[in-house]
Order: sequence, then C-alpha cells, then structure tokens
Amino acid sequence: MEVIYWLIPTVIFVGVTVVIAIILAAKSGQFDDLDGAGSRILLDDDEKPFAMPSYHRSTEITEEDKKTT
Repeated sequence: MEVIYWLIPTVIFVGVTVVIAIILAAKSGQFDDLDGAGSRILLDDDEKPFAMPSYHRSTEITEEDKKTT
C-alpha cells in the first residue's frame, strides 16, 4: 500500500510532462507536414545530376586563403 503513495504522484508528473511536451511540439510546428516527407521520396529530382556537386570551388587563391595560411 505504501507504493501507491509515490506511484500516483510519479504517474501524474510523467503524464503532465508528456502533455506539455506534446503541446510544445505542436506549437513549434513539428506536426504541420506529416505527409510531406513520405511523398517527397516519390518525386523525381531530374534537375540535378546525381554525381555533380552543387558547388564549384575555384582553384585560385583568394585574399581570405592568404590570411589563413
């Protein structure tokens, strides 16, 4: 019977904590787009080739590179 005296407040504390976490996640936008990530994998991204990097670093030395060496 003594276990009930600490079990009930513990369960209430955990329940309130979970409810607060869900409310904060909903307010921050965690549940806004549930289907977006699942459908994005099905879309074709033919605009960008797979092996081409999206940036090109030039081989010439800039003033910023001279300062770091």
